Amino acid sequence: MPRPTAAQLAYGSATVIVSTIAMLLLSQTSTGLGVAVISAAALALGLLVAVTVPAPARRGRHAARTGVAAGPASADVVAEAVAEQPVHH
Repeated sequence: MPRPTAAQLAYGSATVIVSTIAMLLLSQTSTGLGVAVISAAALALGLLVAVTVPAPARRGRHAARTGVAAGPASADVVAEAVAEQPVHH
């Protein structure tokens, strides 16, 4: 399982805090069971938000290589492929 990004942690934590406060204020509960249910619901909502935050595309030297490898040999292959294509006017 990949590690969560900073954005996922921030959005998930903010969702848990804001939703807990909002639900406690709206429900006006004072029992331990009510607070426990609201806390569990807020944690589930925060987890859902954190999971649905899109992960950024990987860039840099650790990114997965895609396409044609760079270098003189690949430039020759691309040039040959372009030269072989028919021109339509």
